[in-house]
Formats: sequence, structure tokens, C-alpha cells
Amino acid sequence: QVQLVESGGGLVQAEGSLRLSCAASGNIFSINTMGWYRQAPGKQRELVATITSGSITTYADSVKGRFTISRANARNMYLQMNSLKPEDTAVYYCNALGRSSSYWGQGTQVTVSS
Repeated sequence: QVQLVESGGGLVQAEGSLRLSCAASGNIFSINTMGWYRQAPGKQRELVATITSGSITTYADSVKGRFTISRANARNMYLQMNSLKPEDTAVYYCNALGRSSSYWGQGTQVTVSS
């Protein structure tokens, strides 16, 4: 089992920045890819960015050039969000993929005011 805890969400004005953190515990050595997803009110959960254990990254087109995903080690992952837009408002979830399981955190709210 893997437990994930997100932090760093909050309220920010448009064009501002936030840094989200995800801390993993438990059987972390089973984790390969980690990622950030988000879900806005009334919308489906969508991929924001992913990073493999080899630091290969992917981004949604909507955040390319503004967001940066990184991993400090097997336990800690981050999402640096710059030039935030009101449409980035959502609950952001941390995800970890193990050999045969997918784990989710509880989510952290990001609200961008115009």
C-alpha cells in the first residue's frame, strides 16, 4: 500500500504562482510513475502532468510552459505552477502507479481569482 498526502494549495490571483507537494509513504519502492491530476466543478478529472522514476515528464497542453513537475526522491513530488489562470481552479490530486495498483491522495484545492 501507498499513502499520498498533498499540500500547498490555496487562493492566488491570476498570473500568480503556487507550488504543490505530494509526500508518499508506505511501499514507495513499488512506485514507477507519479502524476498530478485535477478536477474542476462539474468536470471530469484530467491529467495535468506525470513523471517517471527516470524523470521523463509529460504535460497536458493546457499547462505546458507554465507548470513544472519534479521529483526530489522516491517519496516527494512537486508541481510548480506559474502564470496561473482562473481556468486552473480545481482540486489537484497526486497519483502514484505501482506494479498493479493506482493510488490517490485526498486532493488540495487551488483557486485562481481573476
